[in-house]
Amino acid sequence: MEPIIAIVLALIGYALGSAKIIHEGNAALVERLGRRHRTLTPGLNFIVPLVDQVVMEDTTREQYIDIKPQNVITRDNIYLEVDAILFWRIRDIERSFYAIEDLQGALNQLATTTLREVIAQNTVEETNVTRDEMNRTILSELNSTTADWGVEIIRLDIQRITPPESVRKTMEEERAAEFKKRALISEAEGERQAAIKKAEGTMTSMQIIAEALRTSPESKEILRYLVAQDYINASYRLGESSNAKVVFVDPGKTGELMKEVIAESVNTEGNGTSGEHG
Repeated sequence: MEPIIAIVLALIGYALGSAKIIHEGNAALVERLGRRHRTLTPGLNFIVPLVDQVVMEDTTREQYIDIKPQNVITRDNIYLEVDAILFWRIRDIERSFYAIEDLQGALNQLATTTLREVIAQNTVEETNVTRDEMNRTILSELNSTTADWGVEIIRLDIQRITPPESVRKTMEEERAAEFKKRALISEAEGERQAAIKKAEGTMTSMQIIAEALRTSPESKEILRYLVAQDYINASYRLGESSNAKVVFVDPGKTGELMKEVIAESVNTEGNGTSGEHG
């Protein structure tokens, strides 16, 4: 019985030693007698004890590397402090193990170097305006290298671009001046539109009055009344003004003034009508 028990225990030990459970989202790399053999997928796997060895188990899920603030010189010779986050994922676990010694360290150094090179090709203003474009450029350059490492760079997010205090102050002053310029342009445009509307309204009113005088002679009395009413209102406003001057007008000539205004309006309309018929 003892030999049987020993055999059973040996088989149990062999089974326990050969069974490898890989969790979901991970992958493992097996070497046989020191050479690359196969990759273990999530679930229950079996290897040959003493012959096979699991040399690496890593996640295939998305990971990130926090790139610490870096001092970068822009194209216009301004020092900037830039920090970013790199998101990446292992696509080929064999390459990630055999093609590079320190994968995360290499990714950190590569991302830092590429970030500096791309920002150095831009001015301070361009780094703020074209941040999304810089991210895409950096991502493309990184993936062209990391593909040989079995790694995919998912995205690189530039978190902060911090210029020196003097540069920040200058940029704020430039933005304030730009906002003020836009406000003045908008105000001038509004005044121009208002003046145009007012002129169009005045022209329309004169055309209506002239047409009424031409087609209905009795409307002259109405016009005379309106002109007199405007004259009285203007006199009131002039009297209420703090720097108003008293102007004396001969009451006997007021009617003549009204007639001249009416006659001039009628003649103007008449001349315009004659020109149209001609």
